[in-house]
Amino acid sequence: MDPLEAAELARRYFDELSCLESHTSLAGDGSDQSLEAAYAVQEAFQQLHLDQGAEIAGYKVALTSAAMQEFVGVDQPLAGAVFDHAVHSSPATVDLGTHRHLGVEFEIAVVVNTDMPGSGDSHTQASVEATVGACIPAFELVEDRNADYADLNAFDLIAENSWNAGVVLGSAQPDWQQLDLVNGRTQLITNGDVAGEGRTGDALGHPFAAVAFLANHLNRRGQMLLAGQFVMTGSSIVTVFPSSGDELTFTIDGLGDVQLSCR
Repeated sequence: MDPLEAAELARRYFDELSCLESHTSLAGDGSDQSLEAAYAVQEAFQQLHLDQGAEIAGYKVALTSAAMQEFVGVDQPLAGAVFDHAVHSSPATVDLGTHRHLGVEFEIAVVVNTDMPGSGDSHTQASVEATVGACIPAFELVEDRNADYADLNAFDLIAENSWNAGVVLGSAQPDWQQLDLVNGRTQLITNGDVAGEGRTGDALGHPFAAVAFLANHLNRRGQMLLAGQFVMTGSSIVTVFPSSGDELTFTIDGLGDVQLSCR
């Protein structure tokens, strides 16, 4: 895709998002519908934030289940950036009125302690272990702008930065070696009641598989995951769309919890 065209589509999304407009598809308005073109739009969108002084604090991995990948017509997860101004510490409060339609997902954030250069698919779940500095219980905030899920497509999801609207991070656990990152229980408590449960390996089988995917994805695009950045590794519980007054607590066996109030 021509860089000017990518920039124009990115600006359209940036402006619509800023104005809390309902979702409209970008896919039909681009001359190139490939995933490569979609990532060009995503990077142009990211550049708009960088030009305003933001920094990329980390990344997210989306579509971590085979069923969701098949649903939108891809054979791999998708990636997006998380900006520093959208990173919140637990306990956090979110104003739903500043979003069109906010969802919450329930994840392990993995912090890396070294830069991760490479080429091709050089990073694997096993090799990632040496780079992990900490694991953190986390919420991902996702803004779908009331999108029609029956009409989802990969171009829109990628171009729209995989819908990331921020994260809430709990306390970092540097002794992740003691954790069960495959079968550990995850649990969502909403307003004092159990509202969902999962396992730590529900997204791609292991959180480090998501880190490897993200590191390889960036390398293929001439970039790299940097020391101190984190990867949101995918939700172990189905997305929740909270209401004002909801109190959410997400717990992970051995890792602790993260808390979010909605108003």
